[in-house]
Amino acid sequence: MAKLSCANIRGGGHMMVSDVWKEYESNEISHSVAHHLTAIHELMDDLGYARVSDVARALEITRGSASLTLKALKARGLVVEDHNKFLKLSEDGRRIVDSILAKRAVVRKFLNEVLKLDEHQAEVDACKVEHLLSAQTGGQLLHFVHFLLSDDPTARQFLAEFWSKLDQDEEWQWPVQDVDQLFNLESR
Repeated sequence: MAKLSCANIRGGGHMMVSDVWKEYESNEISHSVAHHLTAIHELMDDLGYARVSDVARALEITRGSASLTLKALKARGLVVEDHNKFLKLSEDGRRIVDSILAKRAVVRKFLNEVLKLDEHQAEVDACKVEHLLSAQTGGQLLHFVHFLLSDDPTARQFLAEFWSKLDQDEEWQWPVQDVDQLFNLESR
């Protein structure tokens, strides 16, 4: 069985596992930061304001925990706090939230409407990866989903075949035991 790792080919050479890990570590934001920023965004939309206590309540965490994260976000220039302790997103914070929400919507649509996961699972999984996808990956996935869900006859036929296979193919159960066999399409 081939040994797989989170490495791929880059510029003709192999990307080392440590390089992949460094890419992960260099993400602009963490999962927690994504939730803090989107909480502020949603509170501003719903209530017209956001305070530390509101963010804590929305995320179901302690006020102290929210305060620590928000302090770091203010230091990074992603959140602004006025003299009355009201929070708002900076221009950079808003750009990040817009990107997160766009990627979440695309991934959720792909998982729900293409892979046929139920809405709850699609939302949970989209939330897990929304902040990890690059802008390039998010854009390409958007184009792919747009094509797959279009009225293009090729896309319609592909989806019909795929969904038919999903309904009847019990050969591939998760987790896949034989990774070498997984992508050996000629044997199918």
